[in-house]
Amino acid sequence: MGAMKETLGFQTEVRQLLQLMIHSLYSNREIFLRELVSNASDACDKLRYEALDKPELYEGDGELQIRVDFDPQARTLTISDNGIGLSRDEAIEHLGTIAKSGTREFFGRLSGDEARDAQLIGQFGVGFYSAFIVADRVAVVSRRAGLPADQAVRWESDGSGEFSVETVEKPGRGTDVILHLRADEAGGDGETFGELLSGWRLKSIVTKYSDHISLPIRMRREEWDKDKGEYRRLDDWETVNQASALWTRSRSEITDEQYKAFWSHLSHDGTEPLAWTHNRVEGRAEYTQLLYLPAKAPFDLMDRQRRAGLKLYVRRVFIMDDAEQLLPAYLRFVRGVVDSNDLPLNVSREILQESRDVKAIREGCARRVLGMLEDLAENQPEKYAGFWSEFGQVLKEGMGEDFGNRERIAKLLRFASTQSEGDAQTVSLADYLGRMKEGQEKIYYLTADSLQAARSSPHLEVFRSKGVEVLLLTDRVDEWMLSFLDAHEGKELVSVARGGLELGKLEDEEEKKQAEQVAQDHRELTEKVKAELGDAVKEVRVTNRLTDSASCLVSDEGDISGHLERLLKQAGQKAPPRKPILELNPQHPIVARLKDQIRRGEDGQAGDWSRLLLDQAQLAEGGQLEDPAGFVQRLNRMLLSISPPAA
Repeated sequence: MGAMKETLGFQTEVRQLLQLMIHSLYSNREIFLRELVSNASDACDKLRYEALDKPELYEGDGELQIRVDFDPQARTLTISDNGIGLSRDEAIEHLGTIAKSGTREFFGRLSGDEARDAQLIGQFGVGFYSAFIVADRVAVVSRRAGLPADQAVRWESDGSGEFSVETVEKPGRGTDVILHLRADEAGGDGETFGELLSGWRLKSIVTKYSDHISLPIRMRREEWDKDKGEYRRLDDWETVNQASALWTRSRSEITDEQYKAFWSHLSHDGTEPLAWTHNRVEGRAEYTQLLYLPAKAPFDLMDRQRRAGLKLYVRRVFIMDDAEQLLPAYLRFVRGVVDSNDLPLNVSREILQESRDVKAIREGCARRVLGMLEDLAENQPEKYAGFWSEFGQVLKEGMGEDFGNRERIAKLLRFASTQSEGDAQTVSLADYLGRMKEGQEKIYYLTADSLQAARSSPHLEVFRSKGVEVLLLTDRVDEWMLSFLDAHEGKELVSVARGGLELGKLEDEEEKKQAEQVAQDHRELTEKVKAELGDAVKEVRVTNRLTDSASCLVSDEGDISGHLERLLKQAGQKAPPRKPILELNPQHPIVARLKDQIRRGEDGQAGDWSRLLLDQAQLAEGGQLEDPAGFVQRLNRMLLSISPPAA
């Protein structure tokens, strides 16, 4: 008996998603069963958690389970659970809309590549809609635990633009998802939809994707009927998975394929994990950890506000998803499970923030993850390079967040450099130290807006001439990270665009004396240029850091860099006042010509030349001119003065 039936429209994003599903976005259609079984498992976990405070929600039935059944005549496949269930309002909210933030960005990242798009959908947590890959009509009959039998809900849709909901009666709590399979047509693997209506086929899918589920997954037992030459289905049910939490088993009993299947369950990620670690930790805090490194970054990785973390269990009882307190934020890409023997069953997020046991778990998990990364970096450098390209910017955050592991993180950092090829960041600090020139006492680096801008920076000219390697840092997080990375293995990190150029033993005494003499010889020039530029610069001086360019800008010690100033302005933040130092190349023809003009008293154009040298230096470091039109006018005047037009 139905009542209060109404028809509602799907949210726009859901309609888009259904179109992708209906046209077989997943290259392997059998994944739909993994997604629905995973949802059923989550529903049972939620009931177990809510029943900690309200045991009456069990309604006398405390044996949680999932059932998979089919009807060949009706061409239906049903996945049932006796978990928390849905109320009418929850069915409308959860099955008709995508409440998760970032839907626009999510759809903007869909590319048409089946494997990549399927991965995004899994990460986005909308696996229920994968039912429409194999079904042209889906019904959901559900009753939330604690509601009376006559307040169940039936949700139904053919995947077009609408769905219906009506109040129905359901004796037991939980959810039945009923799939009406599509008409037969061969899929990408040659399988028809009708072939899913087979006990052995469904069992093989469950074993492949869901064997790790800690709840029993049950199907009707079958026996061979010799007379009819077919399997006959019986009324009794058998468990078709191991039905024990994978992380509680010994590592020697678990195959790589089972670890990978559990990863898919945790992450809804179709790609294989990069690595994993499984350990039982004993001591002050006793817990089991199963931690995974993903191969690909989720689309919202850089959102530090996103709830991400590990699944928390206490003595095998599920407590919460995404317990971000169990890992520092710079490791937010790690997925996995922690099962504690010490935490209380009624633990809350607030308690997690204050618990000493949680602090011990957090530190232990961070050490294990760093150990995995160290092993990859040492023994599988190609895999580590792939990891770094996906997650390197986030790992850099650890330099400022995890003081205790700062040295370990520093060894894991990778950079581009003047000796690396292409855009890849493959140079470690150990690589750099191993290539340092005899007499080199410092690690040199340059920050810039892009790798191209860095490689063409005038600040590199003297280092190239001496064959000294310079690290090139172009990620937005680098300026912040460098405030925590001032030295490594006793070698100071020095910006080539800051302060006076000090090459130490790389520069002999004769070169130093010559530089002092050049500075003395050009004092009249630098004083004149400073007078022309006024407060636009802190100082003007000649330098030996340039070999080709006429000028460059450097920041004084203690001042922010030009790169950081630009980043702050782009972010809409107020940057501290910065007056750069203008350095001139005494060997450059323009500087030599200006020096000669000033010496002869022919300095009528000194203002234009001085401003032009400053403008060039600003452009070379990636800055923007305050007066572009003035720059063009000055440049034209200079060009005409050098080559006057023919009469």
